[in-house]
Amino acid sequence: MKPLTSSHVVLAALAFAVTSACSSSSTTTTAPTQEKKAEAPPPEPITGRSAFYKMLPSARQWSTDVKGIQLTSIQLSGVKAEPGKAGAWRGIFVSESKGRMKTFLWSAVDAEGGYRQGTWPGAEESFRGRMGQAAPFFLQALQHDSDEAYQSAIKVEDPATKGAPKDTPINFLLEFTPRHPNLAWRVLWGETVGTARYSAYVDATTGQFLEKGR
Repeated sequence: MKPLTSSHVVLAALAFAVTSACSSSSTTTTAPTQEKKAEAPPPEPITGRSAFYKMLPSARQWSTDVKGIQLTSIQLSGVKAEPGKAGAWRGIFVSESKGRMKTFLWSAVDAEGGYRQGTWPGAEESFRGRMGQAAPFFLQALQHDSDEAYQSAIKVEDPATKGAPKDTPINFLLEFTPRHPNLAWRVLWGETVGTARYSAYVDATTGQFLEKGR
């Protein structure tokens, strides 16, 4: 066998380099395509107490002595309804030192009617001790949440047993009025107090059922 010359070594090295380059090129061309982005989870409703505490930091920036005076649920068509929860909430806070009250809102999504995802401030008005019959309440009074109020209400009477349609919206109103000694939830089977087919009151401090509404 003839010994290898320097020219043979060079040619062999070039051949190996060309083979490696071709192999690398074929590998990169068969790389998988970019994965599809995961779909965002659907927006979720939350309880009244959760919404209240989402609004509270903004309310305290407005005034350090804030108290609550009203909390109302708002059902949005783009958010699946769940018992005791809502896709949006409206809270009204008062500052007795300023003599003013201010609305704050929380929404799970951007929606028609000016709703924006997250928390944002609404209107500010003068305050003279009460809003209708509702008086300011201390934040610590809200011990039991809207979902607990719902469960307490249906243990006494479920409107579905009286022929209320299954798709009847269930809403919540939180106020401290002369009607009861403590802050109370009013659970409404309907859009508003005036149009509700049935309602029930539940103590927001003790969690006890109080009475049936109309």
